[in-house]
Parts: sequence; structure tokens; C-alpha cells
Amino acid sequence: MNVLAMPMHRFIDHHGKLVNPLPEWADLMTLKGFYCDMVLTRSYDNKAVALQRTGKLGTYPSHLGSEAIGIAIGRALKKTDVFIPYYRDLPAMWARGIGMEKNLQYWGGDERGSDFSPDGEHCRDLPFCVPIATQCTHAVGVAAALKIQGNHHVALVTCGDGATSKGDFLESLNCAGAWNIPLVFVINNNQWAISVPRSIQCGAELLSDKAKGAGIEGITVDGNDVVAMFDVIAKSLEHARKGKGATLIEAVSYRLSDHTTADDASRYRSEDELQQAWEFEPIKRLKSFLIEQGAWSEQDDINWQVHCKEVIEKVVDNYLGITPQAPESAFDFLYEQLSEDLLNQRDLIINKAMRMQGGDHG
Repeated sequence: MNVLAMPMHRFIDHHGKLVNPLPEWADLMTLKGFYCDMVLTRSYDNKAVALQRTGKLGTYPSHLGSEAIGIAIGRALKKTDVFIPYYRDLPAMWARGIGMEKNLQYWGGDERGSDFSPDGEHCRDLPFCVPIATQCTHAVGVAAALKIQGNHHVALVTCGDGATSKGDFLESLNCAGAWNIPLVFVINNNQWAISVPRSIQCGAELLSDKAKGAGIEGITVDGNDVVAMFDVIAKSLEHARKGKGATLIEAVSYRLSDHTTADDASRYRSEDELQQAWEFEPIKRLKSFLIEQGAWSEQDDINWQVHCKEVIEKVVDNYLGITPQAPESAFDFLYEQLSEDLLNQRDLIINKAMRMQGGDHG
């Protein structure tokens, strides 16, 4: 794929050079904040993969290469908006105020990682969605409810390029257009749906072209340019907030990692392709731009990396120190009322857990 030849919204190119004047909101302090956010979430990602490799985490989907998309989403949404994520969305969720410990809990097999409500508060964001594209239908329902409530709140849903071939996605687009609901779709077009390349995923030149059939706005953005991502997302959210309908945003990026830690991408893509993709990644380009503007230095980078390591280590310590979920919770939070057979099964699993801990359950 020739990224440079694709028509897309962009402010900073892969060399860290301006190709269009920055929007008014994009002052250096804001961009430094975006950069620090992206570096921190990448540090987390590296640690999460290491935890999986050492048996302290389950299968984990890296977000390596999509940091600009996630941070732009998280920073553009208002607290009263609703975020409907897919499974590769830690950066956006963290920027929304959801602790990284929750992400570790979830991928560690603890369903309490899907409870985002802080003490005494209520969070309307939905949990991770692993089934492909089903979150889009949920988002339509959420956005329809927000329209009925009339509070000018917006829903934003994410998915990968593979999800755009699913009926759930296409039906959701159609509903968004027909019902004129406050919904923003963001496609993380990272070029690979597991082992299926974008080149055979869809015959359209741009995935954003799918918006035309639904009668909504569609735009393709450089997903490695956090300035372009934030600018388009913020404008799309405002568009929806004013009752002008939904928008489909295609964020062109590249999955620099395996699909998950259970995958080996070297079996289906070349090392040359991967190395070329690294030239376009989001963190390096913003760092180059900030250094050229005199707003960042290599020493600043070293200091921030040290800080990130300290933050992540504390997050991991908190995660490893969480009391494991009681095994019987698999029954307690699934059924409203347990049958006699399920009650017997619940007792069996409690007894087994007690024996494993050296105790007994009467």
C-alpha cells in the first residue's frame, strides 16, 4: 500500500514536517501532552506483552502503532459522551480515565476488569468487545437513546478494517444514516485482519467510501498523525452534537505487532513490509516535530521514559496484588436465580477451590 499516494487528511508527515498549517487548537503544550500520552501507552503495551510471555496475563492484543488513534479519541470525547470500544483500545480507554489495571484484569481473565465505574460514580462507556463488529450495533442503540434524551451527547464506536466486511457494521451504518443519530464510527485500518490483508478485504479504494451508501459523512485520515486524528474526531463529534448526523472516519495505520500474542505475523507478512511501516509510525513523527520546534529534547525523552517505567511498574504491582475473583462468581453474576443443579455445581466448585487452598467447605 502506498500511504503517501492515498488521499487523506494530514498535518504532520512521517518525517515530522508540516504539510498543512496546524489548526488553532494545536499549540505545542497540547502536542507535548499527546506525545507523552502515546509514549506512556506504548510502554504499557510492551509490559503487557512481557507479562503474557511470563504467564502473568492471558492472550493479549497489542495496540502497537495505533497510539495516535486511541489518544485522539480519548482526548476528544467529553465525559458525558459514550465510548464503545473494540478489543485494541487501551490508549483511548486510558485517556478516558479508565485505569490500566482494569485492562490487565480483563486480559488476565478477571471480568471485574470490565467494570469502569469509579467509586461513587457511574461510567457509561461500554467494555471491550471481542466479537467482530457486534459493538457497532450496540453503538447504534446507544446513539439512538442519546438522541431521544436530547442532551447533545455523542456515541463513538471503533472497529478494525476486517469488521467493515461484516453485516453488523454495514447494517449499523445504514441505521446511523436513516435515523440521523449522534454517532461517530472510527475504523482502525491497520492493514491486517489477522492474516487477511486490506488489499483483499474490500474492493473499494477507501473504506470511508462505505459511508456513501448510508448517506453519512466519510473521511480518510492519516492514523499515524495524532493532530489530524484529533482534529477530524473533534469536528465529527461537534457535527453529531449539533444534530447533523453520523460520520465514518477511516484511520489509516499499520499493525506493527502480531494480531495477538497467540499469533505469529511472520507467517503471512514480510519483514520488509513491517520495517517500511515503522517509518510511518505515530510516535517518532511527533517527536521529530516537537524537537524541531524546540519543544522537546532527547533528555526530555529519557526522563519521560523513566517516568513511564515507574508508572507502569506501579500499575503491574497493583494488578498482581488484586485478590482473585471467587470461583463461584461465575454462577453469581450470570444467573438471576440458580436451579438446584446449578446450586450443586456451585458448591462443587467452592469445595474444589477450598481443597486447593488447603481448607474445606462444609
